[in-house]
Amino acid sequence: MRKVYTMGKKLIDFIDITKSYNGNVVLDDLNLYIRENEFLTLLGPSGCGKTTTLRMLGGFETPDKGKIMFNSKDITNVPANERNLNTVFQKYSLFPHMTIAENIAFGLKIKKKSKAYIDDKIKYALKLVNLDGFENRSVDSLSGGQQQRIAIARAIVNEPKVLLLDEPLGALDLKLRQSMQYELIRFKNELGITFVYVTHDQEEALTMSDTIVVMNQGYIQQIGTPEDIYNEPENAFVADFIGHSNIIDGVMIKDKLVEILGVKMPCVDEGFGENTPVDIVIRPEDVELVPAEDGYMQGDVVSNIFKGVHYELEVKANGYDWMVHTTKYVDVGSHVGIKVIPFNIQVMHKPESSDEKAVEIDV
Repeated sequence: MRKVYTMGKKLIDFIDITKSYNGNVVLDDLNLYIRENEFLTLLGPSGCGKTTTLRMLGGFETPDKGKIMFNSKDITNVPANERNLNTVFQKYSLFPHMTIAENIAFGLKIKKKSKAYIDDKIKYALKLVNLDGFENRSVDSLSGGQQQRIAIARAIVNEPKVLLLDEPLGALDLKLRQSMQYELIRFKNELGITFVYVTHDQEEALTMSDTIVVMNQGYIQQIGTPEDIYNEPENAFVADFIGHSNIIDGVMIKDKLVEILGVKMPCVDEGFGENTPVDIVIRPEDVELVPAEDGYMQGDVVSNIFKGVHYELEVKANGYDWMVHTTKYVDVGSHVGIKVIPFNIQVMHKPESSDEKAVEIDV
């Protein structure tokens, strides 16, 4: 069960933000707010606008139109060094000629803090990131994960109201990346500050976030909790981008009855109108394999791949290649039935065009 931490009032507000590069629109009329003590993740494929959004918040880019509010103050044109936030990038930008202590103290020395204050902050930050005693080590002596922790330590000693993280785990191996996900959650909760995180990795977003903002082609596609995003995607893009899905053309015959691949199946959705073309989304883990005669449709298992915690099957039925996740081994070539309970059939409107715009704006 995900532990829910109390989030406060609205802290950051993007209002009607538009940004272009060389005539190409990267963000188009983006509206989004972020709350105090929230772990918010901007998630999407390369080129969707997530990093540009983060850079504008950090003060490294300026929008062509719109404004950015921070604590009810307009910071759209405020320089990066005058904003009460710090950024951790994928390339940690540590200074190789400095010791760990000197790296952490860099920003504090610029602010002309006292030696005693700086020493206390260095000790506090190293203890927080579990690197006590590393003060005199060189950057080159650290592993990738340790360098990432030092980059965070350098950011947090400045006591930012918001910590911005631009794909900071991208250079780490899988096991270390997974470990650092939990460390980042711990840092955020111990510090009691807002984290704004950018990634294209769905697992990272689902693991760490209070709120996920799914973006594509400069538009927000959906905003919600990890559970909302995974279980109730607003459109086919979100369903396809978050995890695996069977996405099938269907027809809403009437309320609570949909036709899928020529077969009428009960569902729980209403209000689409009669005989309306729709997109059907069914997660692989929600497809139940039953004896052929008991299924809504029949098919044959054409592949079976062991994935560790489950088997991933391809089942060809009614002209469609179903992806099925099951904990039970099924022989390739088996003739099976496919069944899905009504609650697990997600019905959504078809987009009006191939590049349908945002479906959600604010949390």
